[in-house]
Amino acid sequence: MTIKKNNKYLQMKKKHFILVVLVVLVLLPVFADAQCAMCKASVESSQGQKNSVANNLNSGILYLMAMPYLLIGFIFRKNIASLWRNIRSKNGKEEEV
Repeated sequence: MTIKKNNKYLQMKKKHFILVVLVVLVLLPVFADAQCAMCKASVESSQGQKNSVANNLNSGILYLMAMPYLLIGFIFRKNIASLWRNIRSKNGKEEEV
């Protein structure tokens, strides 16, 4: 009987956690939007300088853009390697014929 109660408690806790995460994800752009004007003003005022904020901002954007691809590649590296081997073996069989 206690296992069923604990299981229901965990399910409720999981539902509450998912709800909180969804609310945070929905509200996150609202909070992040306030920074855009500040960043834009900072970049515009430092353009043309040797060590400008714009260069660092572009580097940061490229870093953030590359991370999801690297993580997915790392997580699925075995699947990607086996897919690559299958493609190469199929191409090798076609050339022999």
